[in-house]
Amino acid sequence: MWKQRNFIIMSILIFVLVLTGCSSTKNEESKVAMDSAKSESSGKIALNSKELDNTKNDSDSVKIDLPTKKVIYQAQLHLRVKRFDRTISNLEEKAQSYGGYIAESTVAREGKEQITGSMTIRIPQKNFQSFLHDAEGQSAEVLSRNITGQDVTEEFVDLESRLKSKRTVEERLLSFMKNATKTEDLLKISADLAAVQEEIETIEGRMKFLENQTDFSTITITLYENKVVVPNLDDDQLNTWDKTKKQFMKSTNLLLVGMSDIVVFIFGNLPILAILIFIAVWVILYYKKKKRKQHE
Repeated sequence: MWKQRNFIIMSILIFVLVLTGCSSTKNEESKVAMDSAKSESSGKIALNSKELDNTKNDSDSVKIDLPTKKVIYQAQLHLRVKRFDRTISNLEEKAQSYGGYIAESTVAREGKEQITGSMTIRIPQKNFQSFLHDAEGQSAEVLSRNITGQDVTEEFVDLESRLKSKRTVEERLLSFMKNATKTEDLLKISADLAAVQEEIETIEGRMKFLENQTDFSTITITLYENKVVVPNLDDDQLNTWDKTKKQFMKSTNLLLVGMSDIVVFIFGNLPILAILIFIAVWVILYYKKKKRKQHE
């Protein structure tokens, strides 16, 4: 009996010890699991924070490409200057110093008092205002100033999009042409390709023109100069003795010509004059006789 009791008691103690060991191991495993879960969650939180930082940096680094403004600037100046030739040369030097060039130049002279001219100058857009200021500084008076700006940004962006689409169509037609086997298909594709390439050339030409007009501004300058002309006195006009002799000879010649004309008139018309004299004498004598008879 004692043996059975001792065996039962020992078995119960062993069972209790096993249960306590299992519970301790489970507690340790649960603790390890909790610690790992916490570390994983903290790692996830750290990763999420890093990802958020990366996305913020990416959003900061991404920039929206907005089209740059393309504006065609033109200006017309009417200036009154004191020295026409010097002003022309100064404007040419200024244009070269600003990276521009003379597109057209004309000069007109109206007698000796009026000189006019015009210059068409192309100047880089960044130097547009600076050149206008310098050009006005060369004048004695600014008669008029007109500045215009034409925004062609929308047209340029539209041309770019059209060019991209036409390039895509060109590539497709070229691929179709490589794979085409029938003559009819080749002819049709080549005709379509020629039309597309012509449109591409037209678009590219327009884009180049707009780029040139926006990169270089056009300035037309009209110049006026009024000169006061003082007549010069020649040495001949200051020689009094020669002028006196000349005038004396002129008056003498006029007198001789008058006398010559009288002599020619008398002797040339002598028969007529003799008849007229005879008639005049007869009339005078007739009236004298008539008066005498009246008195008697």
